[in-house]
Amino acid sequence: MQTTSHASTNGPYPSPHEGGVAVTPAKPGKLLRLPAVMERCALGRSSIYAGVKAGTFVAPVRLSSRAVAWREDEIDRWISERITTGTK
Repeated sequence: MQTTSHASTNGPYPSPHEGGVAVTPAKPGKLLRLPAVMERCALGRSSIYAGVKAGTFVAPVRLSSRAVAWREDEIDRWISERITTGTK
């Protein structure tokens, strides 16, 4: 008599044949470099970095020792917060 194991051999995600719900990892958001952030936010370079230092603007993500970028979803959220607070 042969026994079969029902444990997943495909890692942490169930295969379609296991009867479970397959979970797809979230797609990472787009990263924006400084010129795109400046254009989207209508702010200059020094205003952006002053805001980062003061904690009033989104902090960048370090890409390398000399390169940073901002998460697009965080920039969009920052813009929508400005629009929301400006209409009150």
